[in-house]
Amino acid sequence: MGYKTILVHCDASKSVSHRLAVAVALTQRFDAHLVGFHARRPFEAPVLFDGGVGFPMDDFFRSYEEGMKTEETAASAAFSQATKGKHLSTEWRTVTGYVDDELSIQARYADLVVVGQADPVPTVTPSDLPEVTALATGRPVLVVPHIGAKPPGKVVMVCWNASREAARAVADALPFLKAADKVIVLAVNPTASAAGHGAEPGADVAAWLSRHGVKVTVQRDVAPDADVGAVILSRAADHGVDLIVMGIYGHSRMREMVLGGASRSLLGSMIVPVLMAH
Repeated sequence: MGYKTILVHCDASKSVSHRLAVAVALTQRFDAHLVGFHARRPFEAPVLFDGGVGFPMDDFFRSYEEGMKTEETAASAAFSQATKGKHLSTEWRTVTGYVDDELSIQARYADLVVVGQADPVPTVTPSDLPEVTALATGRPVLVVPHIGAKPPGKVVMVCWNASREAARAVADALPFLKAADKVIVLAVNPTASAAGHGAEPGADVAAWLSRHGVKVTVQRDVAPDADVGAVILSRAADHGVDLIVMGIYGHSRMREMVLGGASRSLLGSMIVPVLMAH
């Protein structure tokens, strides 16, 4: 099992080079096909009123076309630069539409989707693109920090709460977990339950992973103030983790994202890539 088609979102942001570097490295590692994807925002006519006088709509449309061409050229150039001389199987796709909608459609035909963490400086890319994509696609989404990161997978931390979402994330991350030097299953504030963690929290998932040849250890921890995200980030730093795996739960309604607290903390403060699944 591996990732044979990797889809990477390419915009005109400065941080696009960071996610492209990770996507290219993973494409080489898994002998995969890399798809660079860019979405052109649809033209939206401005709502103006001027006593019935006609507006120079051609000027607005020309400005829109020039802006979209500049963004697409920058994104395409970044993709070409990242893949140049790498002898990879690649393709470039550009569509016109809202990126969160179009990326979700394209992701249905990929094994892994690579996106960037929301940039601290606002850009045209929606800040909640990673969450929307994970919730809408049914595919694992690898979020790369906007500051960049080395290719992940040597030391992996699995955030385990015995939920359906966590089980999905672990299964989707198996190519990483099987190749890792070390995998830590972290259970924060676990409660023994026949319907969840079992008599020994983390033991069941560790046994399952070990049958796949995963080198796994279990760590149980406590978040005194219920700040699970902070505990995860702290333990990741303690162990030199280069990839965090977690299930994401929530829903998107009228483009308003509702997420669990740990997900919000990690996506806001992450310093290593996070693989999310729903």
